[in-house]
Amino acid sequence: MKLFPNLCAAAADCLHAVFEENKYADKVLEKKLKENAKWGARDRRFIAETTYDIVRWFRLYKYLAECASSDYWSLLGAWCIIHRIPLPPWREFQNIHQEKILKRYNADMPRHIRESIPDWLDELGEKEVGEKWAQELAASNEAAKVVIRTNTLKGSRSELKKLLAEREIETYSHRLCDDALILKERQNIFSLPLFKEGWFEPQDVGSQLIPPFLKAEAGMRVIDACAGAGGKTLQLAAIMKNKGKILALDVSETKLAELKKRARRAGASTIETRAIESKTIKRLTRSADRLLLDVPCSGSGVLKRNPDAKWKLSEEFIDEIKTVQQNILTQYSVMLKSGGLLVYSTCSIFPSENQGQVKAFLEKNKDFEFCGERQVFPSQGFDGFYMALLKQK
Repeated sequence: MKLFPNLCAAAADCLHAVFEENKYADKVLEKKLKENAKWGARDRRFIAETTYDIVRWFRLYKYLAECASSDYWSLLGAWCIIHRIPLPPWREFQNIHQEKILKRYNADMPRHIRESIPDWLDELGEKEVGEKWAQELAASNEAAKVVIRTNTLKGSRSELKKLLAEREIETYSHRLCDDALILKERQNIFSLPLFKEGWFEPQDVGSQLIPPFLKAEAGMRVIDACAGAGGKTLQLAAIMKNKGKILALDVSETKLAELKKRARRAGASTIETRAIESKTIKRLTRSADRLLLDVPCSGSGVLKRNPDAKWKLSEEFIDEIKTVQQNILTQYSVMLKSGGLLVYSTCSIFPSENQGQVKAFLEKNKDFEFCGERQVFPSQGFDGFYMALLKQK
């Protein structure tokens, strides 16, 4: 691979925005690629892969290059050396020593450096997950696969697979999930007419397992109380075959506006959106046959998809979010009818956010009973998720 100054500078700009302006990598890259619409596929791939890879392995590359956190050219130089890309004789790379970097890379180093993670998060992970942590941490450093969910309101998974194959996009299925297709090669498929016609949505396998766990049926009244932009809401509409009512709630009107747009594209006509205000939950008391609480969390299960979260998380945030989780579970559960089912879910692999929260809730709310749970770990090849099914007696 030959390096070009403008592309390297663009990658350095992206890293600056992530680490010094506290922006999220996906948004930074989206903006950068829009600003440079004339870049070819190879250039766009270089920017995306380089940025994500350095974000993912930030602590390791900093250690190898022995540079300051803000020396993005040195980080890029270390990345090139590890990937066997010859460094051009640019002044930005004049302090890069290939032999020294390779020697440090091949030597023993502490896990928190080798796996590129803050000390406190490594310690917390080991405390929470135990002997599985090393395996899950390594899996969390693998790049996330591109997974899509077939919108069965439009057609079957086999039909979608055939339509994509006709456009030379090869996919494969997975035993964990009935409607998922996984791309064999990473590429942008979201400009295709098939996407604009609502045939599929981006959604990881782990995430796709949550809506079926709720056991929603056609004709029911379902509330998705932390709907966000609505990936799981749309899946529920498909599961219910567009029969019944789905009320999508969220504190963010911006996210609900995006959900409305996605619902129109998907042909999901049973979804109503409503922003959560002071009396919203009270007015919906005992109104839902099914209730989905996909609560805010640490995101410890989705680090392979959001590697910059490693550097944005803090112990204080995790402590605060656990209070939020318990408050949502306690306050929002009143919306469920007697005999109804509730799913509490997170994209975390930490038991204190999962089993611990469910146990604490059940100890205080004797009118609920535990019906089952499921945990998906990053080592299974996808994002990590937890889900628990509870029944209102």
